[in-house]
Amino acid sequence: MKLSGATSFAQERILLDEQVRFTKNVAIYNELDALKVVQGCLSRNRLLTALRSVLTKQTILRTSLVIDNKGGTLKQCITDRHQTFSLAADLTFKNNNELYDIIDQIIIDPNLFDLSSGRSFHCQILRQDSSMRQNEDDEIIPCSDILIVAFHHSVLDQFSCDIFFNELCHAYNNNGIISVDDDSLQYIDYSVYEHEMDMMVSHEFWKSQLQGYNLERRLSLPTDRQRSSNDQRSGVASVAEIHFDDEISRAFLNYASAHQVTPFQLGLATFYTFLFRLTHGDSDICVSGLNANRYKSELENMIGMFVATLPYAIKLNSCWSFDELVKHVRDKCLSILEHSHYPLQYILADFHLNQLNASFLEIVFDFITIPSDGGHLCFNGATLEQVSLEQSSKVAKFDYMLRFFHKPTLNDGSLSCCFTCSHDLFDESTVETMARRLQHLVFQLFCSKSDVSEIDQASTPIKKLSLILSDEAEEMQGIVFYRLANIFDEGILIILTCFFNLYSLLIEEYSFIP
Repeated sequence: MKLSGATSFAQERILLDEQVRFTKNVAIYNELDALKVVQGCLSRNRLLTALRSVLTKQTILRTSLVIDNKGGTLKQCITDRHQTFSLAADLTFKNNNELYDIIDQIIIDPNLFDLSSGRSFHCQILRQDSSMRQNEDDEIIPCSDILIVAFHHSVLDQFSCDIFFNELCHAYNNNGIISVDDDSLQYIDYSVYEHEMDMMVSHEFWKSQLQGYNLERRLSLPTDRQRSSNDQRSGVASVAEIHFDDEISRAFLNYASAHQVTPFQLGLATFYTFLFRLTHGDSDICVSGLNANRYKSELENMIGMFVATLPYAIKLNSCWSFDELVKHVRDKCLSILEHSHYPLQYILADFHLNQLNASFLEIVFDFITIPSDGGHLCFNGATLEQVSLEQSSKVAKFDYMLRFFHKPTLNDGSLSCCFTCSHDLFDESTVETMARRLQHLVFQLFCSKSDVSEIDQASTPIKKLSLILSDEAEEMQGIVFYRLANIFDEGILIILTCFFNLYSLLIEEYSFIP
């Protein structure tokens, strides 16, 4: 195992992005999980021993990221921080409002980590304040207390979190004993291998994929403000969430199964359709998609930062049906999968772009499947439950991001989605309106009981799908008839009614109220 080497392309991308696009007042890549003790209690010393054991095994969690003075490049060095690692000082909270305030402060704390010294992992206990606990032993972490576990995104992705918690539970349940193979592959070994790969075939693939696209042209989204002259983001987010009912969720998943596409592919096709209508028919659309990028079996159980941010470009035909679009998206996603390891930095360089002028980096899509176990962890008789962070403040890593969430259960799946947009550009009310428009689109595509489904919407041209909300349509109709009611007699109103219906069809096809 190497003790130092070049950073991975993913690490390099995260660190550069953090420095170039964001101010230093707010952290962007502090990734946090909060676990509540719901049964039994934890031992502080036993937990600390287990944490140190995991840090001993997973060297990426104690790896420093520094600039090599000789070559001016980023490199990583394994440290021995596992020997001195300790929990951060306890904090107390009285109610949920105080709890989420503390969590929010941790998420945006720019001083939480020091990557240059290898401090990229944070663990802390949040105590629920209670008069009943004045005489309790500090060694015990009882019910209702919260375990905070945070990582910098440059050392860990979401898939790695599951691996980490499985190993932490195993170490805790075995009194800190965890098998460590000094010859096993570590993340630093993957980084070295990545730099030695022959990527010529993938270079040609991405060149053919993106040829002919203007990757600097921005989509005409309904922003409320212009971006700042220095292109730096504050990280403050405007957020809107949609929760689909069981019927929509089932219909979405059944459609994916019947058309042999993944939920990610179907969600992306839906997002393309939405952007096509939102931009008044812009047919050249390129967005970023997040890819797990664990393309070898040896990487499946390795902790580290693997996620690739890749451009998903498509030239839409307005006469395509949604079914046809889904087929195109499926084929595109399958072709990209084979070349997901090609670094974003190379793609940008190949097209003479950077992280500031590549417009596809501003619009991001992702689909996340949440484990059906509900996020429960067992620590030698104690049960910890994942705390929902929906009430906590979101950080906007991108200008415009849509995430679908699928929570499978024994019978059906619950589907939801969340817009997280930069408040530098979008007001909360604007994002909420866009979320309602997306919900209306999904309703048209997947709800079998909707009035519009008398004609199969998935088989009609996507240009005929509407983003006009029902209250907007009623308001438009009401205004027209209110103004005309006192002028024309009943016979002329019948003629005008026919004219208005024709006019509405034209609006549906060519425009909508932004």
